[in-house]
Amino acid sequence: MPEFKVVISDPKAGADIPEVKVKIKGDEEIPFGDDEKSQRKLPTCKANPELVKKLGAEHGIITIRMRKEEKKIKHTCRVVQDDSVPVDEVRVSLEWLGDAVGAEEAEGVAFRAKAWQITITGPEADQLIGLKIGDQFDGSLVGLSGYKLEIRGGSDNSGFPMLPTLPGPVKKKVLLSGPPGFHPREKGERRRKTVRGNTITHDTVQINTVIIYPEEKK
Repeated sequence: MPEFKVVISDPKAGADIPEVKVKIKGDEEIPFGDDEKSQRKLPTCKANPELVKKLGAEHGIITIRMRKEEKKIKHTCRVVQDDSVPVDEVRVSLEWLGDAVGAEEAEGVAFRAKAWQITITGPEADQLIGLKIGDQFDGSLVGLSGYKLEIRGGSDNSGFPMLPTLPGPVKKKVLLSGPPGFHPREKGERRRKTVRGNTITHDTVQINTVIIYPEEKK
């Protein structure tokens, strides 16, 4: 049974997206079970609708960032909008927050998520077998109903990247002068590297995608 880690990038969440200072509080009613830990489901969090609007989070998915000593900690979650939550506050799983920072609340910032990951398996994953880089599929497979996702790349269970110009579900060594698969240190440098073809197979582990908005459809 195939299992894919689908990385979803939001092209509208650019460098100019607003960041809002928030207080992050742990809430024991917010679950953080096996599905969330294995990334089969995005963790949930609670926030005021005004904060969601201010962040421009049209998919209802935000990232919070905080610090523990010198370490940056990020948490991407799907928002449950709640008018009772103060506008400058985000509530997350108490279990997760305790494990992450060892406290029941922390200071941080919130912003529209730029990218997140969902693991799919079973019939949903089967629908991606045979698709190629550049193909699109229904976002409902990863919780984004009403949108299409375009496949931009991926890698297999050995870490070999998919190459857009190599057709089919193959694995072979090719001469590369740049990414994906090779990052030259000197100008003109080329190396023979093992890569995967541009087609998703049962050996694929990670699939990189981007959300296609209506005005971007060809």
